[in-house]
Amino acid sequence: MTEKKALLSPAEIASEFIEIGAKKTSNKAINLFILAILAGAFIAFASQGSNYAIHTIESAGLAKTLAGTLFATGLMLVVVAGGELFTGNCLIVISCLSGRSKWTGLLRNWFFVYLGNFFGSVLVAFLIYKSGQLNASNGALGGLTIKTAVYKTGLSFGSAFYLGILANWLVCLAVWMSAGAKDMAGKLLAIFFPIWLFISSGFEHSIANMYYIAAGIMAKSNPEWVKAAIDMGVTPEKLNALNIVTMLTKNLIPVTLGNIVGGVLFVGISYWMTYLNQGKKGNEMNEWRNHNAV
Repeated sequence: MTEKKALLSPAEIASEFIEIGAKKTSNKAINLFILAILAGAFIAFASQGSNYAIHTIESAGLAKTLAGTLFATGLMLVVVAGGELFTGNCLIVISCLSGRSKWTGLLRNWFFVYLGNFFGSVLVAFLIYKSGQLNASNGALGGLTIKTAVYKTGLSFGSAFYLGILANWLVCLAVWMSAGAKDMAGKLLAIFFPIWLFISSGFEHSIANMYYIAAGIMAKSNPEWVKAAIDMGVTPEKLNALNIVTMLTKNLIPVTLGNIVGGVLFVGISYWMTYLNQGKKGNEMNEWRNHNAV
């Protein structure tokens, strides 16, 4: 009797994503949308929890370090509880390049998942806004929520794009490594450290930003939170520039494009070229070996 492997090799992980991608591209649109709503909500929970934990910490480095330890919970929920996350689904490209999935299936998945992620993120932002939780510490949490949104919509297109590349490079590595772990503890550890690093580094994640910016826009309607944000250094000019249009043009569009490059190119295509791009004969041999592996 052979011992069960606790960890897949990188080559075996690459092969796993051929079938993972096929399942994702063949799933029903309504299922994708529901699972995407859940994933968007999970990431929003992690975003809000991180903000709450750090809203009275003045040191930016310490705040980001603490936020990263909590934010990893969002991806853990997506992977273990079940969800469809746009950024992680950039790895579907492996299945497409291997000929197992169609490119139209990838685009279909991305469309419904991105839409569902947006809905889930904004839903949680609305619930947090209505709950009154942003009144914490005499409105300091509301002020930080506005300040965070103002910062994100104040980035240049180039900065947002490059920070998006770096973020999803790490997020997809977390998803990649979690697929290689065969038990719960291994999956959670594989997710924790890359996500901790991405948040501590201040990189930009499109789905998290759906919550951060939407919550900031909603928080603008409360004068007490606006005052707290101004006390934190937010200028009236930057505050006025925080709206749905700048949410899309100054952040979500460039960050999403960067996330696609980071996940597709630096993880998906890189590992496909390394482990799977061996021509038809080589791929047939790999399939035979995988089928007959003990």
